[in-house]
Amino acid sequence: MAERPKASRLELAATVLLAIAAVATAWSSYQANRWNGEQAKAASQTNAIRIDAARAQGQSQAETEVDVATFIQWVDADAHDDDELADFYQERFREEFQPAFDAWLATDPFENPDAPPTPFAMPEYRVQAAAEAADLDRLAEASAAKVRENIQRSANYVLAVVLFAVALFFAGISVKLADERLRAVLLGVGYVVFVGAVAWIATFPVSFAV
Repeated sequence: MAERPKASRLELAATVLLAIAAVATAWSSYQANRWNGEQAKAASQTNAIRIDAARAQGQSQAETEVDVATFIQWVDADAHDDDELADFYQERFREEFQPAFDAWLATDPFENPDAPPTPFAMPEYRVQAAAEAADLDRLAEASAAKVRENIQRSANYVLAVVLFAVALFFAGISVKLADERLRAVLLGVGYVVFVGAVAWIATFPVSFAV
């Protein structure tokens, strides 16, 4: 008569494990799916930032080309002592280029051998679009890191699903065995795996975002 109550307790323990492991499996599957969604959103944001960065970089290159072209024309006019034409080009320098040009002229580049070769070597030469492109590149990298983080979170939840499936397997197989000692051992292993998996996913972030 003592064996039957023990068997009943084992069956009850197995039933409880099957139930809670099934719930945990469903929860982990849901979270894995949610973090896949978070990863997709972050990837979309990363792509948008990279597009903006490429656009800013293209604008920076175009503005630099304008600066170089007008400066070359100014140098040519100045070399031919055509002051009117040199003034014409100087008046059309971009606002960002003018401070660097003025600073370069202040170094007396035509007489001073130590002067920077062009205004583009001056610290005053800055292109705002280039700075924007650099900032956007940093934002894109941070967003890409978030993508990788979300992928890892999704993978962790998938692994948790596997662990809960293992716990379900041990719980399910234990009720089919006649040897109660072996049933208790398998059930114990199932609980150990389940508790370990629960303790692990308790450290995970959760996502409820739509």
